[in-house]
Amino acid sequence: MTSFDTSPTLTVWRALLAVAVVFVMLGTTGWSAVRDQHADGPRELALAAWARDKIAGRQLPEADAPTTRLAHFFASLTSAQRMVLAARHPSVVGNLNGAPVAMRYRANRVALGQAVTAERVRSSDPKLSPDGRADARARLDRFRSLLKGDRKILAFDPSGRGRAAEVFGNLDRASRVSVVVPGVDTHLLTLERSQRRYTAPVGMAKSLYEAERTASPATRTAVIAWADYTAPVGVGMDAALGALASDGAVRLNALVQALPGRSRVSLFCHSYGSVVCGIAAHRAPGRVADIAVAGSPGMRAAHAGQLETGARIWAMRDGDDWIGDVPHMEFGGIGHGADPVDPAFGARIVSAAGAAGHSGYFVPGTESLDNFAAIGVGAYGSVSCASADSACHRGISGELEG
Repeated sequence: MTSFDTSPTLTVWRALLAVAVVFVMLGTTGWSAVRDQHADGPRELALAAWARDKIAGRQLPEADAPTTRLAHFFASLTSAQRMVLAARHPSVVGNLNGAPVAMRYRANRVALGQAVTAERVRSSDPKLSPDGRADARARLDRFRSLLKGDRKILAFDPSGRGRAAEVFGNLDRASRVSVVVPGVDTHLLTLERSQRRYTAPVGMAKSLYEAERTASPATRTAVIAWADYTAPVGVGMDAALGALASDGAVRLNALVQALPGRSRVSLFCHSYGSVVCGIAAHRAPGRVADIAVAGSPGMRAAHAGQLETGARIWAMRDGDDWIGDVPHMEFGGIGHGADPVDPAFGARIVSAAGAAGHSGYFVPGTESLDNFAAIGVGAYGSVSCASADSACHRGISGELEG
C-alpha cells in the first residue's frame, strides 16, 4: 500500500478471521505478534544526553514534557541558542513536538547528515552480509534524497525501519493543514517512489498540495506526508490487529496538537491509515475539522457516532478496490469494524471516480484527489458526492471555511 500494495486475496483475510479465536487464546497465554522491533539504543543515548545538558545555565525541559511547556521554553531562547540545540541534539530536537518547525527542519538536516555518514560506512562493511550492505546502500540513497534542495523534514528517525514526515507549503503561515496518513509497509525506504509515485506518502502529499493550490489559490495551505508511526509489515496479523494503529493514533494526535498557529486540520487516511485515524478521532484536538478515509478496512467503530468527534467524517472507495472484498467486521480484536462507505456507517460518502484500485486515490486528474483537495481547503460545495450518498453536503454551507 503504500498500504497493501500486494492486493491479497479475500481467502487470505477469511483465513485470518477464521483463526481469530486461536490467536486470542494464544494472546492470553503470553503470545504476542512478532513485530519489527524499534532499535532504541541510539535514541536512548540521545535522550540521556539531552537530559544532562543545559543552555545558558538553564536545564533543558524533559523531552516528553507537554507541548505548551516545550513551546514556551523554545520561545524564551534566542535564535542562536535554538540553533545550538538543533546542532547539539539533532535527533531529539528534530522530533520534538513543541519545537519551532524551522528548528526541527534544521535539526533533521543535521541528523540526516549523520545518518548518511553512518550508512556510507555500513555500505562497505565486510562484516555485513551482501543483503546487509545492499540495505545500507538503499538507506544511503534515501537519506541523500531527503537532503536534496530545501526539503522540509519535520520528523526523522532512522532506527529500525525508520520513520519520517515531510512538509509541503509553509506550516507556520497555513490556515489549512492537511495530514496524509498512509498504511501498511510505510517506512523510510517506502517514503517516496520514482515509479508509481502517488502510492507513496511523499507522492500522495505533494499531489494533494498541488491540487489544493489549484482548488483555492488564495488559501494558505500546507500538507504533511506523515510516515511517523510504526506501520504493519505486509498483510499479516499486525495489519488485522489494532495495536500499531493505537500507538500511531497517539503520535498523530501529538503532531496535530503541536502544529503552529490556529490552522484547521484535515486528516486524509489511506487503508490501514484509516484505522489509525479512527482510533485517534475521539481524542483528536478540536482543530481537526475533517477526517477523510479511502480504501478503508474499517475505523474500529460500528458507526461514525462511535468515533466521538466533532470532525466531519468522509469516506470513499473505488469500485475496483479489492479492500471492498475484505470482511468488514471485528472479532476478538481482529478486524477493524464496519465499512465506512456503507451508508449505515454514517460517513459522508464521496466519489472516487478515476482512482483505479486500492492505491490510486491521490493520482492527479482523479475525482478522488479533487474531492480530497476540496475538503482540505474547506470548499465543501465543490465535493462530488458518491451516487450512494447524494446528501453528503448536508449541514455544510458550501463556502470556504478558514
